[in-house]
Amino acid sequence: MVNFHIKNAFIVNEETVCKGDVLISDNFFEKISVNSEIKHQSDYELINAEGLYLFPGVIDTHVHFREPGLTHKANIREESKAAVAGGITSFMDMPNTIPPVLTQDILEEKFKIASGSSLANYSFYMGVSNENTDEVLKTPLNEVCGIKIFLDSCSGNLLVDNIDTLNKIFSESPHIIAVHCEDAQIIAENTSYYKNKYGDAIPINLHDKIRSVDACKSSSCFAVNLAKKHNTKLHLLHISTEDELSLLCKNKPLEEKRITGEVCIHHLWFSNDDYETLGSKIKCNPAIKEKKHREALRKAISYRIIDVISSDHAPHLWEEKQNPYTKCPSGAPVIQFMLPMIIELYKKKIITLSLIPQLLAHNPAIVFNISKRGFIKENYFADCVLVNMNKTFKVDKNIIHSKCNWSPVEGFEFSSTVEKTFVNGHLAFDNGRFDETIKGKRLLFARE
Repeated sequence: MVNFHIKNAFIVNEETVCKGDVLISDNFFEKISVNSEIKHQSDYELINAEGLYLFPGVIDTHVHFREPGLTHKANIREESKAAVAGGITSFMDMPNTIPPVLTQDILEEKFKIASGSSLANYSFYMGVSNENTDEVLKTPLNEVCGIKIFLDSCSGNLLVDNIDTLNKIFSESPHIIAVHCEDAQIIAENTSYYKNKYGDAIPINLHDKIRSVDACKSSSCFAVNLAKKHNTKLHLLHISTEDELSLLCKNKPLEEKRITGEVCIHHLWFSNDDYETLGSKIKCNPAIKEKKHREALRKAISYRIIDVISSDHAPHLWEEKQNPYTKCPSGAPVIQFMLPMIIELYKKKIITLSLIPQLLAHNPAIVFNISKRGFIKENYFADCVLVNMNKTFKVDKNIIHSKCNWSPVEGFEFSSTVEKTFVNGHLAFDNGRFDETIKGKRLLFARE
């Protein structure tokens, strides 16, 4: 395996930005020298990073890579390449595949697939149904990222609405429990109202009226109250409303929080005004809502109320997204462009530069207790990304690596470019070229 000497990079890490050198050897950060140079050794490949910014590799805690069973939309190999092209070095994949991840055998089969195909590091959530509590409670604590519960109505037999099941999982599972919070009954009532009015062709700009603010707030309150009752470690996925922010702790160190919150990049980037031009491209669950909610979420990340930013990368075929509203699947492929999108928010002075690694790498590692990742730190796995902050690129189908080959940001010109991505010290992506000779590793978790 090649050793690397990254020279003269601006290292963005742990709330500082300092020029320095980094040595990478045998999967790990060997030495980090801030404000001083390391003497070059011939057995290290020299990378002159003058003018480039070195960030910790992004940890995306929320993706849908569709394998097994939905590989006509996406698969672990192709989506992990899209991830690495965007500076994402680790991902956590959701259980709503075919079959859904409801047994330990199916869970381990996904790990086996990833071990032979994923360019990025990986973990997979264990899924919950109303009937599989015994299987859920067998989930290894240090080898699996968490438990995923769907409280909404979009996930078939993964909808969990049995209060006995929920109480058992919340009270007995030592894992972090990640929840999709939308009230199924409210959504059903809203859908019925608009379907009676429009049939299947409900206007897309009513999506946020169907999957409404009330649906989100009601379900999130329910989950938080259940977690407080049982002292559960709870992670609220894709918060999309201003109303839900009051459920999160504001003045407590992240390591001490029992309830944490995530916002997805599309809820920070778009508002319901964009349905007019983008239509079903931005039909996501939870729905993208009014601009006031987007602005509140942006403030919440600046005020450190929100703990994590993720992609909720959810590919569908372009043909599927052309269906009438009731038959059009929700979700969008954005993983490759999440880091450039966040950098645009920095350049618009919506967030600070130091918050980028905090929200995309440090905090995910802390929230999920990931072993030796998320920081540019000696003896940690060398997951990192070199970014040219002043090199523009325009999104078109020729550069999209997701298998579905479209994105809601097609046509947008970004002002920063991911140049190199290292996964466990392996240069997996280098200026548009992939090296798939070495695969990513299974994430491990330091939990008791």
